[in-house]
Amino acid sequence: MTDDSTGLDWLADRGIGVLAERMGIEFQELSAERSVATMPVEGNTQPVGLLHGGAYVVLGESLGSMAANYHAGPGRLAVGVDINATHTSSATSGIVTGTCTAIHLGRTLTVHEIVVTDERGRRCSTVRITNLIKQA
Repeated sequence: MTDDSTGLDWLADRGIGVLAERMGIEFQELSAERSVATMPVEGNTQPVGLLHGGAYVVLGESLGSMAANYHAGPGRLAVGVDINATHTSSATSGIVTGTCTAIHLGRTLTVHEIVVTDERGRRCSTVRITNLIKQA
Protein backbone atom coordinates (compact mmCIF):
# COMPACT_ATOMS: atom_id res chain seq x y z
CA MET A 1 0.00 0.00 0.00
CA THR A 2 1.47 3.36 -0.94
CA ASP A 3 -1.22 5.98 -1.75
CA ASP A 4 -0.96 8.86 0.77
CA SER A 5 -4.67 9.81 0.64
CA THR A 6 -5.60 6.18 1.21
CA GLY A 7 -3.09 6.11 4.08
CA LEU A 8 -4.74 9.09 5.75
CA ASP A 9 -8.17 7.50 5.22
CA TRP A 10 -6.86 4.28 6.81
CA LEU A 11 -5.48 6.32 9.71
CA ALA A 12 -8.79 8.17 10.19
CA ASP A 13 -10.55 4.80 10.51
CA ARG A 14 -7.92 3.34 12.85
CA GLY A 15 -7.11 6.38 14.99
CA ILE A 16 -3.70 7.50 16.21
CA GLY A 17 -4.10 6.51 19.87
CA VAL A 18 -4.85 8.44 23.04
CA LEU A 19 -1.22 9.37 23.80
CA ALA A 20 -0.59 10.81 20.34
CA GLU A 21 -3.86 12.73 20.55
CA ARG A 22 -2.95 14.16 23.98
CA MET A 23 0.40 15.29 22.63
CA GLY A 24 -1.23 17.09 19.70
CA ILE A 25 0.30 14.94 16.96
CA GLU A 26 -1.27 15.56 13.55
CA PHE A 27 -0.49 13.38 10.54
CA GLN A 28 0.04 15.18 7.23
CA GLU A 29 0.76 12.10 5.12
CA LEU A 30 1.01 8.36 5.64
CA SER A 31 2.43 5.59 3.52
CA ALA A 32 4.72 2.67 4.31
CA GLU A 33 7.60 4.45 2.59
CA ARG A 34 7.16 8.03 3.91
CA SER A 35 5.04 9.63 6.60
CA VAL A 36 4.94 13.14 8.04
CA ALA A 37 3.37 14.47 11.25
CA THR A 38 3.62 17.60 13.38
CA MET A 39 3.54 18.13 17.14
CA PRO A 40 3.42 21.32 19.22
CA VAL A 41 6.24 22.05 21.64
CA GLU A 42 3.85 23.69 24.10
CA GLY A 43 2.44 21.13 26.50
CA ASN A 44 5.22 18.64 25.72
CA THR A 45 8.16 20.26 27.52
CA GLN A 46 10.38 19.32 30.41
CA PRO A 47 10.59 21.71 33.42
CA VAL A 48 13.29 23.91 31.82
CA GLY A 49 11.15 24.63 28.75
CA LEU A 50 12.77 22.33 26.19
CA LEU A 51 10.75 19.78 24.23
CA HIS A 52 10.96 16.61 26.32
CA GLY A 53 13.20 13.91 24.83
CA GLY A 54 10.41 11.40 25.34
CA ALA A 55 8.12 13.57 23.23
CA TYR A 56 10.51 13.22 20.29
CA VAL A 57 10.38 9.46 20.78
CA VAL A 58 6.57 9.40 20.96
CA LEU A 59 6.39 11.36 17.69
CA GLY A 60 8.92 9.01 16.10
CA GLU A 61 7.22 5.86 17.33
CA SER A 62 3.80 7.13 16.25
CA LEU A 63 5.10 7.74 12.73
CA GLY A 64 7.14 4.54 12.42
CA SER A 65 4.53 2.26 13.96
CA MET A 66 1.69 3.60 11.83
CA ALA A 67 3.80 3.30 8.67
CA ALA A 68 4.73 -0.28 9.61
CA ASN A 69 1.13 -1.22 10.34
CA TYR A 70 0.02 0.30 7.06
CA HIS A 71 2.70 -1.79 5.31
CA ALA A 72 1.63 -4.94 7.20
CA GLY A 73 -1.83 -4.89 5.65
CA PRO A 74 -5.09 -6.52 6.71
CA GLY A 75 -4.96 -9.32 9.27
CA ARG A 76 -1.39 -8.47 10.32
CA LEU A 77 -0.02 -6.31 13.10
CA ALA A 78 3.29 -4.46 13.46
CA VAL A 79 4.69 -4.15 16.97
CA GLY A 80 7.80 -2.24 18.00
CA VAL A 81 10.78 -4.34 19.05
CA ASP A 82 13.49 -1.66 19.14
CA ILE A 83 13.61 2.12 19.23
CA ASN A 84 16.42 4.58 19.80
CA ALA A 85 16.82 8.33 19.55
CA THR A 86 19.66 10.81 19.36
CA HIS A 87 18.77 14.39 20.29
CA THR A 88 21.04 16.94 18.62
CA SER A 89 19.19 20.23 19.21
CA SER A 90 16.37 21.53 21.39
CA ALA A 91 13.04 22.98 20.33
CA THR A 92 11.63 25.53 22.79
CA SER A 93 8.54 26.80 20.98
CA GLY A 94 6.38 26.35 17.91
CA ILE A 95 5.84 23.11 16.06
CA VAL A 96 8.21 20.24 15.30
CA THR A 97 7.83 18.07 12.21
CA GLY A 98 8.69 14.39 12.01
CA THR A 99 9.51 12.91 8.62
CA CYS A 100 9.57 9.13 8.59
CA THR A 101 11.41 7.25 5.84
CA ALA A 102 11.49 3.50 5.37
CA ILE A 103 14.92 1.88 5.54
CA HIS A 104 13.61 -1.70 5.20
CA LEU A 105 10.10 -2.97 4.39
CA GLY A 106 10.19 -6.74 4.73
CA ARG A 107 7.65 -9.47 5.25
CA THR A 108 8.39 -9.79 8.98
CA LEU A 109 10.45 -6.71 9.88
CA THR A 110 10.33 -3.01 9.05
CA VAL A 111 12.89 -0.34 9.92
CA HIS A 112 12.09 3.38 9.72
CA GLU A 113 14.16 6.49 10.40
CA ILE A 114 12.37 9.56 11.67
CA VAL A 115 14.01 12.99 11.44
CA VAL A 116 12.43 15.61 13.71
CA THR A 117 13.04 19.25 12.80
CA ASP A 118 11.99 22.56 14.31
CA GLU A 119 10.34 25.42 12.43
CA ARG A 120 13.75 26.72 11.31
CA GLY A 121 14.54 23.37 9.73
CA ARG A 122 17.13 22.39 12.35
CA ARG A 123 17.36 18.66 13.05
CA CYS A 124 16.48 18.19 16.71
CA SER A 125 16.27 14.42 16.95
CA THR A 126 16.81 11.30 14.88
CA VAL A 127 14.73 8.26 15.85
CA ARG A 128 15.06 4.74 14.45
CA ILE A 129 12.38 2.12 15.04
CA THR A 130 12.20 -1.57 14.16
CA ASN A 131 8.80 -3.27 14.04
CA LEU A 132 7.99 -6.98 13.92
CA ILE A 133 5.06 -7.93 11.68
CA LYS A 134 2.91 -10.79 12.92
CA GLN A 135 -0.60 -12.16 12.50
CA ALA A 136 -3.21 -10.01 14.27
